Parts: sequence; C-alpha cells; structure tokens
Amino acid sequence: MLSVKDIHITFGGRSLMAGASLQIQAGDRICLVGRNGSGKSTLLKLLAGDIVPDSGSITGRRSLKAGYLPQAVPAGDQATVFEMVAQGAGKTGRNLIEHRRLTSRSDPEGTTAGTRAVAHLVQQLESTAGWECQHQVEKILSALHLEPADLFGHLSAGLKRRVLLGRTLVNSPDLLLLDEPTNHMDIPSIQLIENILAKTAATLIFVSHDRRFTRNLATRIVELDRGQLRDWNCGYAEFLRRREKLLDEEVQQQQKFDRKLAKEEAWLRQGLKARRTRNEGRVRALEKLRKLRAARRERIGQLNLKVPDAVLSGKIVFDVQRAEYRYGGQWYVRDFSTTILRGDKVGIIGPNGCGKTTLLGLILGRLDPGKGRVRQGTKVELAYFDQLREQLDPDKTVQDNIGDGNEILTVGGRRRHVIGYLKDFLFSPDRARSPVRTLSGGEVNRLLLARLFARPANVLVLDEPTNDLDAETLELLEERLIEYTGTLLLVSHDRDFLNNVVTSTLVFEGEGRICEYAGGYDDWRQQSKAAREAVDRRAARKTKGPRKATGRPRKKKLGYNEQRELDTLPGKIENLEAEQQNLYAQMLAPDFYTREGTVIAQTKKRLEVIEAHIDQAYARWEELQTFSETA
Repeated sequence: MLSVKDIHITFGGRSLMAGASLQIQAGDRICLVGRNGSGKSTLLKLLAGDIVPDSGSITGRRSLKAGYLPQAVPAGDQATVFEMVAQGAGKTGRNLIEHRRLTSRSDPEGTTAGTRAVAHLVQQLESTAGWECQHQVEKILSALHLEPADLFGHLSAGLKRRVLLGRTLVNSPDLLLLDEPTNHMDIPSIQLIENILAKTAATLIFVSHDRRFTRNLATRIVELDRGQLRDWNCGYAEFLRRREKLLDEEVQQQQKFDRKLAKEEAWLRQGLKARRTRNEGRVRALEKLRKLRAARRERIGQLNLKVPDAVLSGKIVFDVQRAEYRYGGQWYVRDFSTTILRGDKVGIIGPNGCGKTTLLGLILGRLDPGKGRVRQGTKVELAYFDQLREQLDPDKTVQDNIGDGNEILTVGGRRRHVIGYLKDFLFSPDRARSPVRTLSGGEVNRLLLARLFARPANVLVLDEPTNDLDAETLELLEERLIEYTGTLLLVSHDRDFLNNVVTSTLVFEGEGRICEYAGGYDDWRQQSKAAREAVDRRAARKTKGPRKATGRPRKKKLGYNEQRELDTLPGKIENLEAEQQNLYAQMLAPDFYTREGTVIAQTKKRLEVIEAHIDQAYARWEELQTFSETA
C-alpha cells in the first residue's frame, strides 16, 4: 500500500529521522510507538502529505485515500457537529453544509435568490452523490453518539476528538492516520472508538500511549527509535518482551564495543609500536571505531522521578458525610459519603462532564457542599496535578515556571539549581529556557510532574496525569505511585494505570450517584457485574416463584416428610439469601481486598457454596410444588 524509503528529516537542527524505511501492507493495524519528541507525529504528517522529507521517498497507490487525525484540536466555535464532520467529505461536504444553512433560514428577504441557490446546490449534490454523503455523515454521527446540532466550540475536549475522528472517517479512507485518537476521552468513549476501529476495513496507523487500547487494536508495532523505524511485526505484549531482550543485547554489545575501543586507545598511547608500518592497519581500524562511536545515538534517558517524603498526615485524611453539589439544575454529587485514610490510593472513574473535578473540589474543601459535611484531617500537605494546566504561565520559560524567578530550589531537603533539576525530567538547558507555549503535550505534562514533585507532599491529587506521556514515562510514574506511602486521589481514563495503582475506586453511576468499590478498573467491572447478576437472579426467582395450585384434583398427596420439607423451604431460602447479601456487602467493602489471602479465598468459596444451595433449594421447591399440584 505504501513504501517509506530512506527518509531523512531535521527540525530545529535536530535529526528526527535518518534513513528511516517502512513497508505498509493493506489491512495492517500499526501502532507507532516511541519516546516523546522522537518524531511520531512528524512521521504521520509525512504519510499524510502535509510535509515533505529533506530526502528519501514515500510512494504508494495513486488512488490511495488517506484520512488524517492530528493531535491538535481546532477552534471551530461557530460550526455545528454536522458541519465539522461533513468537512471531511471535501467539496461535496461543503455543498451539503451550504444546503443545510440555506434551507434552515426563515428570513423572507432574498427568497428568489435563495431558491435559485438551493436549486443549484441540489443539482450539484445529485451529480456528486451528495445525498449518499449526507447519509454517511448521519451514520457516523449515530455511531459516535454525537448530536449534529451541537456547537463544536462548546464541546468537551473528549467530544471534540470524537467529532474530528468522524470527520476523518466520513470519506471512507483506505488509510487512517490517527495521532493520539483517545486523548481526553473517557472510558466509554475509548471503548466505543476501539469497537469502531476494530471493524473498519481501512489500514490503520495510529499513535497511542494507552496500553490497553494498543493491546486490543494493534496487530503490528513499529517503533521510532533514534531516527530509525524498527518493525516488530507482532502485537503489543510480544513487542514488550522482544524489545526488552533486544535492549539487553544492545547494552552488552555496546559495552563490548567500548571495551575494545578503550583497549585500542590504550595501545595507541603506547607510542612507538603504533607508528610501525606493520601496525598502520590497526591504526586505521581504530579511526573507524572512533567514527562508529561518534555516530552512535544514545537512547533518550529516563526520568529521574522521585516523590519527596513529607511528614505523616493524620490517620483520617478526608471525611465526607452525605455531601451534595448541584449546579444549573444538574446533580454532580448526590448523598455521597466516604472516609479516606492515610495511605489510601483512590481512583475516580466517570464519563466526561459527570463531575469528577467537582468531586475533587468538594473533597479538598475548595467547593462548599449544598448539604452534608466535609472534614479534612490534620497535617495534610497537598500537591495538585491540574489537567487544565492552569498552574503554568505559557509566556514564561520552563525554568521560571518551576523556580518562580529563582535559580535555586530546595528539593527533598537538598538545594539544587533549576536547570539541574529539570534535567531529571529530560529538559535540556536550551529547552529549559524556552517558553512553555512551545512545548509538546508530553513535555507540558513532564513539566507539571516536575512542578508537582518539587516539594514534599503527603497527599497527591492527580487529575488525568497520563495524557501525552510516552509509555516509558507512564510506567515510571506508575512505579513511583505504587511505592508512594502517602495518600493518592487519581482521576484517570487509563484502565491499566488504574488497575496497577489504585486500591479502591469511586465510580459515577448517573445523576450524581457515586459508588465505592475495592480495587481498580477491572475489579469494579467484575464487582458491578456480579451485583447486577445477583439482582437479576433474585428478580427472576421472585417473578417465577413456585407454581400455584390450578384447582385440579390431585392424584397423589405428598408424604409427611415431603410436605414438611416444602413448608420449610421458603424460610431456608430466605436465610440463604440473607447470608448471600451479607457476603456481597463484605466483598464490596473498601478494605476487603487488603485482608489476608486466606480470608478472601474463604469468603469467595462460601459465596459459591451459598449460591449453589440457593439454586438447589429453588429447584427442590418447584419440584415438590409441581408434584403436589399434578392432577
């Protein structure tokens, strides 16, 4: 489908690609991975034809239709959702937009001219399959759960990404190029996009740092590393295993090379022997080794991410009792209670716009509840990661945003120069002196992390910290949060990140109702599913119940023992179901999965036994009732 051969491209004096090559086959679902700033977005722009390489070639089918979803979100304040999506259909889409605008006007002035314009547009639409295009736009809007009349500029960032994806899909492209398609999306939206992209017939190349999204979708991984494209031709899990092995081998080879180079340099310094004629070949070989070493591109370093220790907070960090918050007639938080203890790591899950940031504001005391009580514990030292990045001044330099004009910081009890501290977060001295507005999304999030960890805190509040972070940085942040001994409140749509970090979750379940579950994302899904199934079983049993007498004469009466058994079965079932509900309540308790493994296993085993006994009792009740009523 597409061939990339020996691409070279340089931006700002930095080489992003040096001889990169890649073959793309029809039907591929390729995830492009690499560190922040390695050139992934640049490669997508090259494939889309938005920019041209310094040298090299990109060739493919002439009839190839490509759809490109950039990382940046345009303003489009006055355009409707329908209009934004229709723009992806080119001239036909623009004619559709104009037709809708003209036919929706109610102004009587200029009626004749307007009628002529509409007639002309109808003629154009009929000659270019315009009505089929309209059907395609409406179909995509329905699939993406979008309202056509909504103004694009008024939507959340996640909804805007869905609209832009619809604009990319509307022309039925052969090749889809998607740059961070799930950024700012909530979990239901991510799952919706996963399902749509899994069913598309288009060849797919996408950049994503969402590990589960990548694992579920990608059939092939291509890594952009030090200017080269490395094709792993496998899924994400296998890629991680193979890459780890390759990097270990690379380190060993480099160490072996460096030892040889050092040995040859030492030999040369011996002097006279090196200048003999018979050793000129060895000298030339050394010159070659020096050139190879000078040409070696080291891997981008890893963040030196440390969370400074703070004094212990009180045992109770936040206590919320029956809190409520309502605004503009909409419930955001309703009759909510929780107690957050020192060391708890609490995840907050919910769709965009449901009130997750509002809930944080209530818990932290920044918003007053309409009803209820919120109490903060003693000795709380708070650090807040703001998804809206309001803590940063875009016109100030990176250095000034961290040091507030000072060159020296005190971090973890040590005095450090701002530039040296920023190097821990992979900012070069030149980059540290650049304005924040020139940074990429990943760099901005690294700067926020640098600001967050510049002072000690015993409570971390992270509002969507994973957007734009590359996989290596994400995994390192994950490790540090797991090791963190303080209290954590985490808003995230990254399912794997939630699974690996949090010990309990607060889940928005509609109309301001928030329920608490033990464990991470998968634990919540499992527990909520089990609870729903239990409710469905009870409802089915109550609906079904024992059969009532039909009034027909019985051929045979139950024996004494059988009748006694039938009479006692309702009470037995009631007792079993009461114990079942008690076990469910235990398992839903926030501290359940912190208990000993034997206690958890025994509770689960007892629940299985109880459910089996309930099923047997209902079956026996029906059997005896049916037998006693048989005519």
